[in-house]
Amino acid sequence: MSRPAELRHRYTTAFQRRLNPLLRRLPTQTVLETTGRVSGLPRQTPVGGRRIGDSFWLVSEFGLRSQYVRNIQADPRVRVRLRGRWYTGTAHLLPDDDPVARLRSLPRVNSVGVRVFGTDLLTVRVDLD
Repeated sequence: MSRPAELRHRYTTAFQRRLNPLLRRLPTQTVLETTGRVSGLPRQTPVGGRRIGDSFWLVSEFGLRSQYVRNIQADPRVRVRLRGRWYTGTAHLLPDDDPVARLRSLPRVNSVGVRVFGTDLLTVRVDLD
């Protein structure tokens, strides 16, 4: 990873560590819950994405470096809170999907942030039960 990308990753994750606990509390915020790969505890991450049919789509801004993506690799069973309601599902990492094209079909505000701050975009699909 280039030095500017590394710095962007550090600053963005430091900012998100402070903001995410506040966002998780908002009842309208979409939240992805994974199981911690080391602790085994639930880990909740505010995300942006969209439900399309029986799937929830999102794009990870740091790809395999994102902690929630690493948790998905260890255990793909997740929960997603959409509009205040929890859904269970199975997450799939889609490295062959075009994340920039995918962002065009997702909520615009979040998509802009992912494109601006992201360094290694990765599409994630959650098949909801």
